[in-house]
Amino acid sequence: MALIGPILLALAFAVLAWRIGFLSGSGAAASGLLAFGVVAAGWAWAIPGLTFFVLSSLLSRAGRRRKAAAERLAEKGSRRDAGQVLANGGVAGALLALHALAPHPALYWGFVGAFAAAAADTWGTEIGTWAGGPTWQVATGRRVLPGTSGGVSLAGTLGAVAGALAVVGSALPFASRFLEGWSLGPTTALVAGAAVGAALLDSVLGATVQARYRSPDGALTERPMADGRPLPLAAGWRGITNDVVNLACTLVGGLVPVIALG
Repeated sequence: MALIGPILLALAFAVLAWRIGFLSGSGAAASGLLAFGVVAAGWAWAIPGLTFFVLSSLLSRAGRRRKAAAERLAEKGSRRDAGQVLANGGVAGALLALHALAPHPALYWGFVGAFAAAAADTWGTEIGTWAGGPTWQVATGRRVLPGTSGGVSLAGTLGAVAGALAVVGSALPFASRFLEGWSLGPTTALVAGAAVGAALLDSVLGATVQARYRSPDGALTERPMADGRPLPLAAGWRGITNDVVNLACTLVGGLVPVIALG
């Protein structure tokens, strides 16, 4: 009976997110399962996850006209599918499950760090493409179009920092339960710093190993198909998709706090 509340809340969350266009059908199913886990674990776990999802989804939907050109370069649109949910929330979900089996406060900060890394990456991309401005590929230093895989800009970097701080800040009301004698300031700085560093790693991987294809107009795109036809691989490794890179980002953001505090 105690699980009925979390089940209903998770179901309502998934249906609402699907109806308003934040998630595809597969994304709603995956998010519903993750939402059930975090809601059942309590608000200390649910709030950071909701902070990432709600604010990042709103950012993805905002300024669609200004970001239209950049969205054509991205592998997927703003409507998240199951692959994106797993890439952004799978590491956090695994750390939550591990905490349920063998509780340790470092796992909580890893959970927060994984979502903070996902927020840093998402906010950096969304704010960077919306603001525009000079953008450089992190691996070569060459100027590229905003939204290009591996591109970094001042606005995007500030957005990444803001995203990480938003998620870490949402965990502060519950921090005293998971400090284990650690100081709050250094702990949260570690988690936020790891998240921003993970987002930078995401950019490096996007500029080097992520698969990018040559579109008919000559631009590099993450999309392997155009008008139903496969595009030639122009850079990176086939199979290293944006979801794989995002998963690596959240893995680093989650594991650094666990290792440092464990």
